Amino acid sequence: MKLNKNMSTADRIIRLVVAAVLAALYFTGIVGGTLGIILLVLGGVFVLTSIFSFCPLYALFGLSTLGKKK
Repeated sequence: MKLNKNMSTADRIIRLVVAAVLAALYFTGIVGGTLGIILLVLGGVFVLTSIFSFCPLYALFGLSTLGKKK
């Protein structure tokens, strides 16, 4: 199964930064409990989508942050 990329480099970097912030909040104890776990899982999803340059929600809604091909 081939995934069509639908994320720009800037989008991927932003997601990785947000994932790092969420992980830092959880592991420093600033955010904990159920909310902390939810944010940690969300951060994991951001990392995975960044690695594959594919966001399933973008695909579902027909969105893409990639520039138009010439």
